Amino acid sequence: MDRVSELARTKAAVIFTKSTCCMCHSIMTLFHDLGASPAVYELDREVKGREMEWALQQFGCNPTVPAVFIGGNYVGSAKDVLGAHLTGSLRDKLIEAKAIWF
Repeated sequence: MDRVSELARTKAAVIFTKSTCCMCHSIMTLFHDLGASPAVYELDREVKGREMEWALQQFGCNPTVPAVFIGGNYVGSAKDVLGAHLTGSLRDKLIEAKAIWF
């Protein structure tokens, strides 16, 4: 759990994914389209990916991927991120965390 917390704070935007997850790919594309370059950790390619996935479950991530953190805070899964994007609050969070600049 400490490793996931530490990784979530490494950059302004962090996404935990799996390489075969289409929603993960969509969320990463959305972030890139908004001008953000998130740190991406693919759990199925990480040495301790299973432990990291378990830790994400302990954080309340359901489903475990994509799990999005902005400014070190858990934002949510794809549904939460897309909802925030539709209301405009995703962009605001990215600006506040200095993941994008305007």
